[in-house]
Amino acid sequence: MTVRRLPTNLRTLSLVASLAAAACGQPEPAAPPPAGTPSAPQAVVHDGRAIEISANDLMKFDMVEIRAKAGERLSVTLVNKGTMPKLSMGHNWVLLASGVNADTFVALAGEAPTTDYVPAARQADMLAATKLLGPAERDTVTFSAPATAGQYTFLCSFPGHYQVGMKGVLIVE
Repeated sequence: MTVRRLPTNLRTLSLVASLAAAACGQPEPAAPPPAGTPSAPQAVVHDGRAIEISANDLMKFDMVEIRAKAGERLSVTLVNKGTMPKLSMGHNWVLLASGVNADTFVALAGEAPTTDYVPAARQADMLAATKLLGPAERDTVTFSAPATAGQYTFLCSFPGHYQVGMKGVLIVE
């Protein structure tokens, strides 16, 4: 008896057809959402008083003043309600330590695109920070308000945003 071999492309096609037939009746795994599709908001467990701040394409925070008691635990959630891409209109929320010059900090931040405009050498200048967000994204940072009463600047460190007014103050009483 002579066995004829199928050409390679027909063998491959035959194998694929056999696998497809074997898979009939098996549920397909859920496909991941297309890239760039915002995921459903995750439930955030707050280990402090919940504060939500929105940012938008007009380079403004919807809240520019937060009041807290010394040492109070705060969970600040930043929500980017803008529609422009992160590359051109990303937003973050950075709380600076007492005595840090905001102008100097943002000048250095503008030179740090690989660390989402948060200068690695200036970590000690920050009390808290969210990640850099694109449209429809959110991030929460939980921290204790400083023990010393005073005013602490918060800002967006994306280039140009602080300069046009994307800033506020945490007032510790």
